[in-house]
Amino acid sequence: MSLDSTTRPAPPVARPGTWALLRPLLLRLHFCAGVLIGPFLLVAALSGAAYALSPQVERVVYADLLTGGAPDPTVSLADQVATAEQVTTVDGLVAVRPAPEGGTTRVLFDDGTLAESTRHAVFLDPATGEVLGQEDVYGTSGALPVRAWVSDLHRTLHLGDVGRLYSELAASWLWVVALGGLALWVARARARRSARAALLPDRAATGRSRTRSWHAVLGTWSVLGFLMLSATGLTWSAYAGAHVTDLRAALGWSNPALATSHEGMAVDEHAGHGGGAAPRPVDAAVDPADVDPVWAAAVGAGITSDEVEIALPAAPGSFWTVTEVHRAFPTAVDAAAVDPDGFQVVDTTRFADHPLMAKLARWGVDLHMGVLFGVANQVALAGLALGLAAVVVLGYRMWWQRSRRWPAPAGLGRLPRPMLAGLAVLTVAVGWFLPLLGVSLAAFLAVDVLLARRRRTAGQQSA
Repeated sequence: MSLDSTTRPAPPVARPGTWALLRPLLLRLHFCAGVLIGPFLLVAALSGAAYALSPQVERVVYADLLTGGAPDPTVSLADQVATAEQVTTVDGLVAVRPAPEGGTTRVLFDDGTLAESTRHAVFLDPATGEVLGQEDVYGTSGALPVRAWVSDLHRTLHLGDVGRLYSELAASWLWVVALGGLALWVARARARRSARAALLPDRAATGRSRTRSWHAVLGTWSVLGFLMLSATGLTWSAYAGAHVTDLRAALGWSNPALATSHEGMAVDEHAGHGGGAAPRPVDAAVDPADVDPVWAAAVGAGITSDEVEIALPAAPGSFWTVTEVHRAFPTAVDAAAVDPDGFQVVDTTRFADHPLMAKLARWGVDLHMGVLFGVANQVALAGLALGLAAVVVLGYRMWWQRSRRWPAPAGLGRLPRPMLAGLAVLTVAVGWFLPLLGVSLAAFLAVDVLLARRRRTAGQQSA
């Protein structure tokens, strides 16, 4: 007896693959994040491009402060410091930066009333000892007011700690949007079996398809740069940056610390550095005239960069510190501690001895700031930032050409439970490490669930 067609078992329903299940979620995440985070990315990109080119503007605007009258200094540092102390409008001598070749000496003051990381500089011609002017300078780079203003715009929108949230939000989402967009575009190119479609814009396309092609191809070529900007930007952030610092410390990726006082040194450290001098008396005053022998001692210990900062002892019993601040490659950030009694170098740190990850972090930050490879780095960084701005603008144009409609909810309920559990664990882990990403992602998922429930309710009522 044979079975007729009405009794034959139905063929098994093919289960969708992993990509088919994840694509709606990834598409909606990429779209919503692009629309909602896009303004922050656009501001960060444009202000970042301006900052990348600001050193050239600074050299023009402050040429009278930055250019010395002779290639070689002839006036001692001690005499320059004494002159600066007579004319400064801010008390509290803290450091000296000897003039690089063709440059000027900076004598730095901080009376405790200046903004964070800001000091007051008196600029002197090392050839004549003449005072060229005074300005506040910011950070290790010694940025003058114009560049410092652009830097603060990029970091905080001139809103202080509250403004730092904007840049952290942008950096937290940039890698997500970039990798999500890359995955969607590569999957589309694979389906069309065309590598060219992934790497070159479709010139024959029109309308929204043409916009999407340029948006995706530009993002594909820039994705590594976007990831660099995201990762290095997060190191400066308020919340994620603290987690990055803790992680580096836990894994031994932190920079070696320079001993700045006798209390900060191990008992046997003096043997290896030729030290052994007793701590200075509590009431002993620091003599700024000691700056020349301190610098000479540091040079003898290999601190020979063309850009150094000589910092006075912070308290009785502390050491002078001489730190290389030259950020261009090859990186020069060695440092030496010099005991004010006898001018002996009692401790040093060498960039060559830093852990590999600490070196990569240093290079990444300098690359982000546009100083690692000089002008070439600045031009490339400005181009990358403008490319990010173009990707954002093209993304909004795609949305406009789509009549500003939102995609359907991602349909988390259709995901298998193991996959859903894995995504939940990953989301919690990433959200803890990048808190602003976690909070905004949780809000996105909550809205997605509510919209899906609303659509189901509307469908049941219409039925």
